Amino acid sequence: MFRAVRFLRRSPTPSPSSFVKLISPSPHAHLSVVPSASFQSTAMAPSKPAKRKAQTTLLANGITKTSNITLSKKRKTTASPAPTPAPALPGSSPPTDQPPVENLDPLRAPHPSHEISSANGIVLRAFYPREMSNARARAYNADALPRPMETLNASLAAAAAQRVATAVGRAVVHWFKMDLRTADNRALSQASDKAREAGVPLVALYVLSPQDFEAHLTASVRVDFMLRCLAVLREDLARLDIPLWIETVAERNKVPERVLELMERWGARHLFVNLEYEVDELRREAKMARMCAEKAMALHVAHDTCVVMPGTLRSGTGRPYAVYSPWYRAWVRHIHENLELLELSEGPSRNPASAREIFAGLFDCDIPPPPENKRLSEEEAQIFQSLWPAGEHEAMKRLDKFCEADIGGYAANRNIPSTSGTSNLSVHFASGTLSARTAVRVARDRNKTKKLDAGIEGIQTWISEVAWRDFYKHVLVHWPYTCMNKPFKPEYSNIEWSYDQEHFAAWTEGRTGFPIVDAAMRQLRGMGWMHNRCRMIVASFLSKDLLLDWRMGERYFMEHLIDGDFASNNGGWGFAASVGVDPQPYFRIFNPLLQSEKFDPQGDYIRKWVPELKGVVGKAIHDPYGRGVGPQAKKAGYPKPIVEHKGARERALAAYKRGIESGL
Repeated sequence: MFRAVRFLRRSPTPSPSSFVKLISPSPHAHLSVVPSASFQSTAMAPSKPAKRKAQTTLLANGITKTSNITLSKKRKTTASPAPTPAPALPGSSPPTDQPPVENLDPLRAPHPSHEISSANGIVLRAFYPREMSNARARAYNADALPRPMETLNASLAAAAAQRVATAVGRAVVHWFKMDLRTADNRALSQASDKAREAGVPLVALYVLSPQDFEAHLTASVRVDFMLRCLAVLREDLARLDIPLWIETVAERNKVPERVLELMERWGARHLFVNLEYEVDELRREAKMARMCAEKAMALHVAHDTCVVMPGTLRSGTGRPYAVYSPWYRAWVRHIHENLELLELSEGPSRNPASAREIFAGLFDCDIPPPPENKRLSEEEAQIFQSLWPAGEHEAMKRLDKFCEADIGGYAANRNIPSTSGTSNLSVHFASGTLSARTAVRVARDRNKTKKLDAGIEGIQTWISEVAWRDFYKHVLVHWPYTCMNKPFKPEYSNIEWSYDQEHFAAWTEGRTGFPIVDAAMRQLRGMGWMHNRCRMIVASFLSKDLLLDWRMGERYFMEHLIDGDFASNNGGWGFAASVGVDPQPYFRIFNPLLQSEKFDPQGDYIRKWVPELKGVVGKAIHDPYGRGVGPQAKKAGYPKPIVEHKGARERALAAYKRGIESGL
C-alpha cells in the first residue's frame, strides 16, 4: 500500500502532458497524437547500552556492515508539446538500432505491446530500451538472469583485497546522494573514521545530474527541496571544516568518470557511498567498483537506507518474501535478535585545521539553481518553503513533535485526511534528511517496551508503517524488473488499458465528479503531497474505475510529489492496481463513495480542497449529483461524475480477467 511514511526511481516516461491515444489495441497500432490537459518472532534478547566505538566489518561481497556504534509548494502544471520519437540524449545510454523483433534472442524480444507503452509515455526511449517481455521478467524470477545487486556484489568482491591495500592519499571522499544528513549516516561516519585515522581531511561531494532528474521523473518541488537541504548540509559540514563540493554533470553516463576525476584532482583514493537499490544506481555502482579497481582506488559501499539489509530475510523455503505480513514478522524478529541494527552512527569528526587551506576553493561552492525544466515560480517556491522546511534539523523537530503529541493516536487517526494524524515525515525519508533507523529508534524509546511489536498501539502501528519502506526496497533487489516498467506479476502486463486523455486530464486536475478523488488530486497540486489513504483511493479510481494504465498515474505522482520515492510509489500503485507485490485482489475495487463516507465522514477534507462544494451540507457532500444537490453543485461549477462506478467496476473485472488469462 501507499504509506505516508514512505513514498520513484524507475525507468521513466515522457511528459504526461502529451500521452498518445491508441486507435487500435494491436501492438502495431496506428498512432495519433492527442495532446492532453496538464499533466510513495522470537523474544527480544536482553540488551545493554552500547557505548563502543563504531566497528566496520567487510562482508564477503565487499559491502561494509557497521555494528556496535556509539549513540553519542498551489502547483502550476502546464501542457508540453506532443512527443516525437525521442532522440538519444548525450550520455544517456540511448537505445541502439535493433534488428527485427523476430531475429532477437527470446529473452531480448520486447513485450508484444511495447509500442503501446512507448507511445503512451510508459517507457522513455531516450534513456531506456523497449518494455521487456514477460519471459524476461520470469527469467529474473527463476534466477536465470543476474540481478543488478548480484553484479555489484561480484564487482565489490573482486576488488576486496585491493580495497584493503589501497593507500589513503591526501583526502577521503564521501559522495552524498539521498542521504542528506550528518546524523546517523553509515557511509559518512565510516568515511570520517577513515580520514581521521589517516590524519587527512574528509571531502564531501554531491553530484547534480539534470538527466537523472529527467530520467527518474523527479518532481520540481522535490528538486527544490533537495537543493534547500543541500544548503543546510553545507553549513553543518562547514562548521566542522568539511567542504561540500556540488558538481553538475550534464550527461548522466559520465557521472562515474567525473567523480573519479575529482578524486584524482583532490588526491583521494577512497570513496564512500550509501547504497541505493534501484536498477540504474546498482548498475552505476557496479561500474564504479570496476573503474576504481582499474585506477587503484577503493569504493566502499554501506547499507544505510534500510534498517535491515535487503536480501537478509528469507522464508522457510529459502525464498525472499513476497507478502508483507510474514516479512514484517521476520523483520521484527531479526531486529530483536540483532539489536545493533538500531544503533545510530556517530556524526563526522572535525577536519584538521589544514583542510581550510588545502581545499580552500571547495568551501566557496555555491548551491546551483535547479535545471530549467525543474524550476518553480517564485510564488511556488515561497509556498513550498513554508510548507516544507528543509534539512535534518527540521526532520528531527518534526519527529520529536510527532512522537510527543500524535504517535499515541496514530493507529486511530492515520486514515483520516482532514486531521494531522500522520507524521508528515515522508519527505525527509525520501531525501535522506532522516534515517528510518533513527525514526524507529526514537519511536521505540517512547514506548513502554523495547519490543517493536508490543506496547502502545500507535507506536507499534507507526513502526510497522516505516517498515514498508524496507519491504519495498527488498522487493526491488530481488525483482529488479519492477524498476523496468513491469508489474511484479508479469501476466498483468497483458491487460488492455485505456489511454483516454480526457479521463486522464480530469483525474489529474481534480474534476472527475467524485469529490474525495478530486479533493485528493487538488491537494497534490497544491501541496506537492497527498494523504496516504487518499493515494490509495485515487490510484484505485484511475486503474479500475477509469481503467487507465496504472503506470500513467504512478508517473504523474512521481512528477508532482515532494516525497517521491520509486520503491514506495511503485509498491503503492502495485497494491492499488492489484498488479504488484502483496496487492489487494483485482476483484476488490474501492468504492469511492464508501471510502469518502468512511474516512471523511463530515466532508471537512472535501470542503477544504473542493471549494465549489463548500456550501453543501450533510452527506450530500460525498455525492452531490446523486443526493439532491446537483443544481447547487452545477451552479458552483462542479462537474458530474465522468463514469458510473458500478459499470466501471464490471468493465475492470472483465479486462483484468481477459488479461490474466491471455497466456502471454
